Amino acid sequence: MGAAHDGSGHGGLGRFTRWLKASRAPREAPVDPDREALLLAAAAAGLPLAPAAHPADYRCSCNRIGCPTPGRHPISFAWQTQSTTDRGQIERWARHQPQANFVTATGLVHDVLDVPLAAGQEALERLLTSGIDVGPVAESGGDRMLFFTATRGTPADEDEWWPCELDCHPETMDEHPGLRWHCRGSYVLVPPARLPGDRAVTWLRGPEHPLPDPLTLLEALTDACARHTGADEPDYTSAWP
Repeated sequence: MGAAHDGSGHGGLGRFTRWLKASRAPREAPVDPDREALLLAAAAAGLPLAPAAHPADYRCSCNRIGCPTPGRHPISFAWQTQSTTDRGQIERWARHQPQANFVTATGLVHDVLDVPLAAGQEALERLLTSGIDVGPVAESGGDRMLFFTATRGTPADEDEWWPCELDCHPETMDEHPGLRWHCRGSYVLVPPARLPGDRAVTWLRGPEHPLPDPLTLLEALTDACARHTGADEPDYTSAWP
């Protein structure tokens, strides 16, 4: 006897298989309606953007087993040359990849000073109370704070330049709880971004704030990191790429 049919030209087994596949498909979070506007605002402020991975249930959209930085890394290996502030390109990416996070490449226009959340909160209050100009600031994942600054670029004296990949990588980020200086060759997620566990990257101070010289923030940040990490001398030479 032939298999029962569901009226669509497929057997009952095929219908069950299709239902089973659909039930196993990753459930995506709703798209943020303000996402595109926030991305374009970051680009208009000069932050070059490139598409990044995003959470897919409890995994990373890259489908790499054991991905060490789920939802935090660029999609393309060519992210440094791909990064752009072009409005049209960012609109196309945002609309064709509605779940994607975005990274901003540092060391081109801006650097990022990346500190533990408690240290960042203390330093931000101290800086604002002192009347020091603070640029854009983001909270990342509920445990880090990102201070966006003008880039140091490539100083004439290379001894003054600290490569981000010196001694901290995604797999070892928990071993380096102090300040990380994202500069040439590095990147950070730009708001709005989603992370596994319903965490996010959001602006505390938006990209409309001018980028300050990083050295004007460094003392307050390193002092706060020393108190909150228990380090005698915070290591601000490291960042994950």
